[in-house]
Amino acid sequence: MNRLPFSRGAAALALVGSVLLAACSSTPMQEAPVSNGSATPAAGSPGSTPQSAVAPVQSRAAAQVPVGPLDAAKVVYFDYDSATIRPEFRSVIDAHARHLAAHRDSKLTIAGHTDERGGREYNLALGQQRAEAVRRAMELLGVGAAQVETVSFGEEKPVEAAHAESAWSRNRRAELSYR
Repeated sequence: MNRLPFSRGAAALALVGSVLLAACSSTPMQEAPVSNGSATPAAGSPGSTPQSAVAPVQSRAAAQVPVGPLDAAKVVYFDYDSATIRPEFRSVIDAHARHLAAHRDSKLTIAGHTDERGGREYNLALGQQRAEAVRRAMELLGVGAAQVETVSFGEEKPVEAAHAESAWSRNRRAELSYR
């Protein structure tokens, strides 16, 4: 006999949730008149203005700090077989470091990537070295160590799948993403 992969409590919770969803109506409900002692027209009567008892919900993302400097790129590219940050990407790192220093509750993930050349283990290590190089540069600019996390994908997530230098150069990168 096959057993379900969840407990009776989970099944009961799912049942209650489906009952609540089924009880929801797609037709608008009339608001009940609110009596506060003043002579206000009842809801739905001529001259009344509809009022909602529910305040608008602000999304969590809108209430948080910005997700990085809007005008800065979020990718740092590297030369073949290198984890050295090229001079033209110092401004990208500087912009993100300034943002993180100003918004101490912001968190950043730096994902290191490589092209397809080299073994799997070598590429994972090189991707990690690239991510760590960007992290160290940001820490030197005042970013807190707890704000930055690094990860390596090696050759596993290429931007371009072609087998040519034009694709390989786009795959040798560190991507910055806010969480």
